[in-house]
Amino acid sequence: MRTVTTPIIPTHQTFAKVKAPHELHLEAICVFVAIGFFLDQDTYWKDKVVLAPASYHDIDDQGFLICSKPWFRWHSTPSISDFTEALEAYSDLFEDIIAKQSKGKQVILPLSGGLDSRTQAVALHRLKREVFSYSYEFQQGYPETKIARKIAEVCDFEFEGYTIPKGYLWSVLDRLFELNGGYSDFTSPRQMAVVDYLEGKGEVFSLGHWGDVLFDSMQLPSLSEGEQVEVLMSKLLKRGGPELAQSLWQHWGLSGEFMDYFRSRISALLSKINIENTNAKLRTFKSLYWAPRWTTVNLSVFGSLAPITLPFYDDAMCQFICSLPENMLSNRKLQIAYIKHKMPELAKISWQNHRPFHLYNYNLNRVPYNLPYRGLKKIQRIMTTLTGKPYVQRNWELQFLGDANRVHLLKHINGDRFFEFIPKDIVLAYCDTFYKNKALEHAHPINMLLVLSQFYKYQIHG
Repeated sequence: MRTVTTPIIPTHQTFAKVKAPHELHLEAICVFVAIGFFLDQDTYWKDKVVLAPASYHDIDDQGFLICSKPWFRWHSTPSISDFTEALEAYSDLFEDIIAKQSKGKQVILPLSGGLDSRTQAVALHRLKREVFSYSYEFQQGYPETKIARKIAEVCDFEFEGYTIPKGYLWSVLDRLFELNGGYSDFTSPRQMAVVDYLEGKGEVFSLGHWGDVLFDSMQLPSLSEGEQVEVLMSKLLKRGGPELAQSLWQHWGLSGEFMDYFRSRISALLSKINIENTNAKLRTFKSLYWAPRWTTVNLSVFGSLAPITLPFYDDAMCQFICSLPENMLSNRKLQIAYIKHKMPELAKISWQNHRPFHLYNYNLNRVPYNLPYRGLKKIQRIMTTLTGKPYVQRNWELQFLGDANRVHLLKHINGDRFFEFIPKDIVLAYCDTFYKNKALEHAHPINMLLVLSQFYKYQIHG
């Protein structure tokens, strides 16, 4: 027997066997189709589970899970009441984590126009680490690399900008399935388009995932548990996902209705979280079930090149969050204050979510102050469309739209073998609707059908 200890937010999924029939877990697959990731410990199979976070797990010599016991439970017990004290504590903790994770190593830092990677840039610059930084943008999309390049220049980091090209997915699809196991869609991890360019660029990745969740608040009033369930459902369910899930639910003859099952699952998981504050409770739900089963899944793409580190996943950072009152976690206050205090030059660079404003004046991102910029961007998008090159905002637009992409997509999901798993009429109906000017409404179902086709190809037929 061996004991496996999982972190508060695991950086990879760890699987174990349980005593159950070796059958497809159809209810779990329907949930996956609806929200884009598996809930709790679910997998494709009834006799296979993912080990829960923040727990000790006893596993026997045959790989069966014997028992699990939590070593940490999320809580909300604020012990810091002064913002200056909180900022100092956050600064010290964050820089200590970054220092330990990057000591003696050349760092690969993905940069964006947001706050998480910018805070990492501050710490790495202050620690005088050798950093290779990069960013990417969509072909025919917003030039995201502009902000990242400015951040790198101020920090004196080496920098390269990349473009996510149209149709790259089809040449890396099999490799991506090997990396994420079909536990995520294939267009969200757009880093797959540039990962080969990063070979040999450094010894460790410093990744900023989950900072935006930990250091912000949904700013909701106090809600009943039933109301919280409805909020979570609205956040989790993807456009077109519940409809596809219900179609499969009916086809497989599962009892009741999909939405009733899904609501009961969310309610049961939420009821286990013993936190009174609505916002802290929902943040905890996301950190328990969303981060490990969606965000974590595609970290394997980075991990295929070099070891990964995630300062916001760190156990000490998660525990620190539990000590802060909700008002200090709203509106990214701590991260903004950290950047402004430690490296004001970076605070003066545009914040992508509030462009063209920066951390000193983003409060002006409202009418009438933002009208000139919004008007200019609208004109640019119209001009791009008039040239016959539509403005691209999402990766699936580059990978699924157009005649060449359609041929590749149909090659993967339009086949008799796959129709053994997902009925032909469902598959073709979604494809037809997607390509008849209903792309936005059906992009998620198309993504899920592609994932299920790869799963069936490799896990069922081998």
